[in-house]
Amino acid sequence: MLFSLALIFLIGLGLGKLFERIRLPKLIGMILTGMILGPHALNLLDEKILIISSDLRQLALVIILIRAGLNLDLKDLKQVGRPALLLSFVPALFEIIGYIILGPMLLGLSTLDSALLGSVIAAVSPAVIVPKMLKLKEKGWGTKQLIPQLIMAGASMDDVFVIVLFTSLLSLSLTGSVTTSTWIQLPSSIMMGIFGGLMTGKALSWWFTRFHIRDSGKVMIIVSVAFILIALEQIELSLIAFFRFNRHHDVRSINSSS
Repeated sequence: MLFSLALIFLIGLGLGKLFERIRLPKLIGMILTGMILGPHALNLLDEKILIISSDLRQLALVIILIRAGLNLDLKDLKQVGRPALLLSFVPALFEIIGYIILGPMLLGLSTLDSALLGSVIAAVSPAVIVPKMLKLKEKGWGTKQLIPQLIMAGASMDDVFVIVLFTSLLSLSLTGSVTTSTWIQLPSSIMMGIFGGLMTGKALSWWFTRFHIRDSGKVMIIVSVAFILIALEQIELSLIAFFRFNRHHDVRSINSSS
């Protein structure tokens, strides 16, 4: 497993630097690293790496979003509030509508399948958006108009919007119906995320000002708290799915008995 990690880091950094030299995103080189070392090419990765690949992706996403959050200023967010809100769902809606129109014509898909495809492709990638916006911010490009902050804030909310919409469409495709609770997930997810983030940030800020902690220790604490919040979210989703299943099973039992 350690040898596999070494190959991933070294070859990924090397190919990333190579693609940067030819003025292409480093992310392409890192993606190619996974394809080359993966089971469908050279198959040099340990099976344990493949088993925990989803956890590693989540770890990388947490680090990317933490880095974005630490580079955002609350005053800037207040200034870009309305444009960021519009950016979080207007572009995604237009993309989904475009797939709904063109999907049946070009690909022979149904309207529902076209909407599902559109909701998948409309999601933005934080791994692409955040590093690019941070680079623009470091160079000072567009910072007076708060463009990097606007895009980072809008991209974060865009993912929540598209994921909930995809879940609703998938539920409609599989069961033929969408419950009210599915649609309530969108505003509730956003509000709970904002409230939880504010409370956690206030608590950590108070802790760091009261007690002297090295920067490396602060990073470890912030990342650990983020992991705990993700675990709590997964527990909440599991409980919601459990109660939904039980309620659906009870309704079917009542209908069959009647």
